[in-house]
Amino acid sequence: MNNNPDNSEPYRHVGVIGAGAWGTALAFAAAKAGRNVTLWAREAEVIESIRTTHRNAVFLPDAVLPQSIAATADVAEAASADAVLLVVPAQHLRSTLGALPVDITAPLVLCAKGIEGGSGKLLTEVLREGAPHAEPAILSGPSFARDVAIGLPTAVTIAARMETAMKLQAALGSVTFRPYASDDLVGVALGGAAKNVYAIGCGIVAGMKLGDSARAALLARGFAELCRLGEALGARSETLMGLSGLGDLVLTATSATSRNYAFGLALGGGAARSELFAKGRPLAEGVETAPALVARGHAQNVELPIAQTVAALLDGSLALDQAVPRLMARPLRNE
Repeated sequence: MNNNPDNSEPYRHVGVIGAGAWGTALAFAAAKAGRNVTLWAREAEVIESIRTTHRNAVFLPDAVLPQSIAATADVAEAASADAVLLVVPAQHLRSTLGALPVDITAPLVLCAKGIEGGSGKLLTEVLREGAPHAEPAILSGPSFARDVAIGLPTAVTIAARMETAMKLQAALGSVTFRPYASDDLVGVALGGAAKNVYAIGCGIVAGMKLGDSARAALLARGFAELCRLGEALGARSETLMGLSGLGDLVLTATSATSRNYAFGLALGGGAARSELFAKGRPLAEGVETAPALVARGHAQNVELPIAQTVAALLDGSLALDQAVPRLMARPLRNE
C-alpha cells in the first residue's frame, strides 16, 4: 500500500524498540510490507529464539517471523533505522528516550497507550521533551498482537505530520494491516490512553453482574467523558470517533482477550486485591493510566466522574458496593 501523494519512497529500514507481543507483531507487519527490520529486545532468550527459530517463543510463539527481521541487544542499532517504532510500556517511555542518541532525527512512532504517571502528560508530550529533534508520530487503534502476527485483518491510525504519516503508512501497510494517516497526534494519543480506563470500568460492571445495559451505558458515557477532555486538549472529534478512539474503546471494553477488560472483570468479580496487584504480576495499562487521566482532567477543568470512580476502585479508596450509588447519585442532566 503506497499512498504517498508525492510518490516518495517509504522508509526502507524500520527499527522496533521493544520485543514484547505488540513489538514483535509490528515488526512482523513491517517485514510483511517489505521493510528490513531491526528488533531490539532486552531479554537474551528472546533474541536467541528469533535468531535460531524465527519465533518469539517468550511473548508471541504462534507467529513465524520473516527472515528480514534481525534481533539485536544494541538499542542504538535499532535506533539507526529510517523510522523507529517505540513499543515500550508507557511508564518507561521517558527512560527509553534517554537511552537513544540525543541527536536522533528519524520519525519516532509511539506504539504504547497511556498517560505518564505523576506528570499527567500524554505520551506525545513526553516524546517531544525526551527527543526534541526527532519527528513525532503515534500508532494506535483496535488491534491485538496475535491478530496482526497471524495475518488477520486489522486497521489502525498513524498520526504525524501528514507527509510523514503517509510515508509510515506506506512502510507498514499491507493487505491485512491497514494504517490510516492522520495529523491529529493529540486525539490519537488521548483515545488510546483513556479507552483502557473505561475498559476496566466495563469489566468491573460485567464482573459485578450488573447487566449488559449497565455496561453499554458506562461505555457510552465514558466515551462522552473522553470527548469532553479531547475537546479541551484540542483533539479533533473525527479522530475520537475513529479507529484510535471509539473503535479501540469498543474492542478493549467488550473482549475477554483485552487485558484491561479482563482485569476489571476479575476485580468486579471479587478477586483478591493481593492477587490482582501482586508484585511482579503484569498490570493492565489502564491501572496506571487511571489516576493520570483524572489528574489531567482536573488540570483542564473537565469532569471525569467515571474515570474518577475507576481510579478510586483501583487504589482501594472506594469499595465495589459504593461505586454504583456514587455514579447513580450524580445530578440528572441533558445528554
